[in-house]
Amino acid sequence: MEEAIKAEFLRSGFNLDDEEEILKKCHTFCLNYNIEPSDLVSSWEVYYLNRQLEESVVKEADMDGFLGHLQNEQVEAVVKKDPNLHMYSFKDVDMILDAEDEDTKEVILGTPTDKSERLHSDIYDSAHKTNGNIYSSGKISKLVTPFGKRSNKFVVKFNIDNLPAIETVNGIHDDENLEDDIIKRIQPHKSCSLVVHRSGPEPGCRFMYDRVEDKFNALENRIGKHATALVASRLYEEPVDPSVASQRSIFAVGMICCDGEGHLNDKSILLQSSVEHSGGQRVRLELNKLSQFSVFPGQVVGIKGHNPSGHCLIASEIVDSIPLSIAADTNLPPAKKQALDGEIHGTKLSCAPAEITVIIAAGPFTTTDNLLFEPLRELLTYSTRKCPQLLILLGPFIDSEHPQIKKGTVDMSFDEIFQLEVLRKVQGYLEYMGPDARVIIIPSVRDANHDFVFPQPAFDLGSLSVNHQITNLTNPGLFEADEVKIGCCTVDILKHLSGEEFSQHSKDGKPSDRLSRLASHILSQRSFYPLYPPAEGVPLDFSLAPEALHISLVPDLLILPSDIKYFVKVLSLGGTGTSEGEEQMKKCVCINPGRLAKGEGGGTFVELKYLGSPDKMNASIIGI
Repeated sequence: MEEAIKAEFLRSGFNLDDEEEILKKCHTFCLNYNIEPSDLVSSWEVYYLNRQLEESVVKEADMDGFLGHLQNEQVEAVVKKDPNLHMYSFKDVDMILDAEDEDTKEVILGTPTDKSERLHSDIYDSAHKTNGNIYSSGKISKLVTPFGKRSNKFVVKFNIDNLPAIETVNGIHDDENLEDDIIKRIQPHKSCSLVVHRSGPEPGCRFMYDRVEDKFNALENRIGKHATALVASRLYEEPVDPSVASQRSIFAVGMICCDGEGHLNDKSILLQSSVEHSGGQRVRLELNKLSQFSVFPGQVVGIKGHNPSGHCLIASEIVDSIPLSIAADTNLPPAKKQALDGEIHGTKLSCAPAEITVIIAAGPFTTTDNLLFEPLRELLTYSTRKCPQLLILLGPFIDSEHPQIKKGTVDMSFDEIFQLEVLRKVQGYLEYMGPDARVIIIPSVRDANHDFVFPQPAFDLGSLSVNHQITNLTNPGLFEADEVKIGCCTVDILKHLSGEEFSQHSKDGKPSDRLSRLASHILSQRSFYPLYPPAEGVPLDFSLAPEALHISLVPDLLILPSDIKYFVKVLSLGGTGTSEGEEQMKKCVCINPGRLAKGEGGGTFVELKYLGSPDKMNASIIGI
């Protein structure tokens, strides 16, 4: 088994430091937890990504941490099979000790008569409060410091700075105390104009009506668009049927599929071509002659190769992206656009470079020990000091994975919690900041108070006094802020792709940055969710707004919140030569702001100043 484990590590692009010792431990892990070598290496990849390890080298020093990761996965698998089963941990011991230490104190969980009192009484002191059925234990966790008692506040964890030194943000933001009772009020320098690309479902739409025909048409259209675009680039010939035996080199376009259950491997890769070219037939795809590649189920690719037997297409070249000079949607009607603040927008059509300041945060917005939404309050307080032109809030807001939401121990409706704890805070922020401030709100499929479907309609917020300053986007969504193109998707596509991707690195070259490669797949495929079949728990509905997942233009900023560790990366696309000369390379800034709340503690968010180009920006990932 040790040889099989070693082969799986090498196939995934990892080298072994102390080979003998590491293989012995990995062999033991496989025996103890009854897992296959391929599953072990998949778990290592998740651990490697979450820990942001620098090199693609498996070291013995990381084995203890990896063992803890495997144990957590086993616990989660057991609890998932039997939700009523309780796995005891040190927190249960803490709870018992707390009860013994405070046996003279009796806590009565009452029900306040007024709903706002129930959620807002003493909201700024969350460490030891009980509040209706929304309460925290008040015990400091040994793993994560409870949010109210955290010590490191607003510390920069990562920074990309291409601006002059005077605009640099380093270390802890501001020398002033962020907890001053009086906060200096500064108005935003100017408002930003917004143009929303409307292609998603409308609020109140009917869903769960997708048919097999809808799924077939959606996949067929994707293959057809890629084939049309590749041929239009004049770099590739007209695609042919890859399942027909041929001794000469051919060019085919199709979708990567897996032969059976489980993950892709070198023996299970199939290519499904379009109905037009092959009647939708699948043929086995062999990639052994390629020095490097990266494929996943649902990826549409062009393949140069030959099929001598008619049963296996042997690839000599793989084309996994569309040339930037070709519009993939030339035959489609233009997406609907809604111009907001038309008068402002009309005055900003000059040739001046795009410039915008933005703060980006993704939910959950409250810690797991209560529903007080302290991280959201702290974020809005921070925003009043920094005065960004745009504040982007991405769901989940009322997280269906929150312990109290899952158990149903709250005595308010989800909509009421959303109105009182989220919208009221956002409304107060906008009223304080004045009419030039703007907020973008994007839902998540984890929002308990919203439609469980993807693509997902925007929130219907009804009538608010600051409704004109709040823009509700679909999930996924595309919009322009002062001519800066921004794309957002709250489904964790990066995590899903990381579990399904099958790749091989060049033996001579340096392994590529995997996070950048995963994010590049989104742009190369021109789709916010190119993975098919979708990951478990993703309610993908092809009958709703077929073009909602399509990326009609390469955005300047691509926001992809993920459970994978936070990052800001500059992606480069294009550079392919054409008959008219070299194609200009396009750069896109991909942002994973992390989660604003993690467990009982704080998470991260992103502060960005963008001056028209990735070469002129300051992006900081800040711990709340």
